[in-house]
Formats: sequence, structure tokens, C-alpha cells
Amino acid sequence: MKIAIIDYGAGNVQSVLFALERLGFKGIVTNDWNTIKKADKVIFPGVGEASSAMKMLVDSGLDVLIPTLKQPVLGICLGMQLMCKHSEEGNTNGLGIFDVNVVKFSQEVKVPQMGWNTIYNLKSPLFEGIKENEFMYLVHSYYATLFENTIATTNYEHEYSTALQRDNFFGVQFHPEKSGIFGEQILKNFLNL
Repeated sequence: MKIAIIDYGAGNVQSVLFALERLGFKGIVTNDWNTIKKADKVIFPGVGEASSAMKMLVDSGLDVLIPTLKQPVLGICLGMQLMCKHSEEGNTNGLGIFDVNVVKFSQEVKVPQMGWNTIYNLKSPLFEGIKENEFMYLVHSYYATLFENTIATTNYEHEYSTALQRDNFFGVQFHPEKSGIFGEQILKNFLNL
């Protein structure tokens, strides 16, 4: 199986590579259009700030390519947020794959949310073998609100989308590569789609 990990200068690609290796898979880190288009699965990771990350996508033309992909695509953390319509972080227009806005937690709670939290209302084959209220690892200050493409929910200050799906596009706010055996199960489920 060919697994492309999108390289756009914003991401913890090394930990994603290591997680794939633990599962017996090999990923290739690339920003080459043909390699990404020909991959069986595409992972779109991200750690960083939305406006500068989006600029890197635009500069490389990946903002045009990603929404046209037909194979399963998994956005992780900032990758998921960039797949949304708009982010308050840097007043950034995203890829618009998910018709939802990304907003900041209020000052009423500690920001970023950092550590383990539960996911529930699981609604996708992505969560095969995962029980309701399983713990996942999160680090983020911004979140996607709940809407029709929400496939998992988390509560921090209030409920928000911790996973999204539309057609072949999936997004998770948590880090499956850092969430132990259950996170690895989600990665395995994605690779088996």
C-alpha cells in the first residue's frame, strides 16, 4: 500500500511515520503532486499556526490538489482544521472541504487544551473497535463546531467536533499517533478503508 504523508512544512510527520511503522506500514513524506495523487491513502498532518500553514499550502499549490483527491484522506489536528471553511486563527480561509468554521476556546478555560480527553458519539467505520468515551491525546486552542459531518464529539468548555467525515475525507482533532493502542487502531481502520 502506498501511503503519502503531505509535506508542507507544518507537521509532526516523524511521529506519524513511526506510528505507521509500528503498524507494519511505510509512509512517504512528500509534496509531489503525482506521488500524492497515486497514493492509496493520504495523511495530512499538522502542528503550528493556521495562516502560515495555509500560506505554505498555497505556495506549493497543494491547496488546489488536496480537495480534488479521490482516495481516503485523513487530516490530523491542524490538518483537519485547514480542511474546514475558515479558522479564527490568523483569520484564515481553509480548503472548504468541511463546511464548518474553526473557532478559539474562550479565556474561561486553560488554552491550549493539552492532554487526554474522551471521544464519544462515534459514527464512522474509522472508530471500528473503539468504545464510547475512549481517551485520545489532544493539543489545541481552536476547534471545529458541531455540524452534520461530525463523527465524534469531545467536551472541553462545551461540546465540539473531534472528528469529521465527508465522502473520502476524514479529520481528527486528536493525535492518533500519540494516543496509544486506540489511536493506532484508528490509524489501522483508516488504512483499511
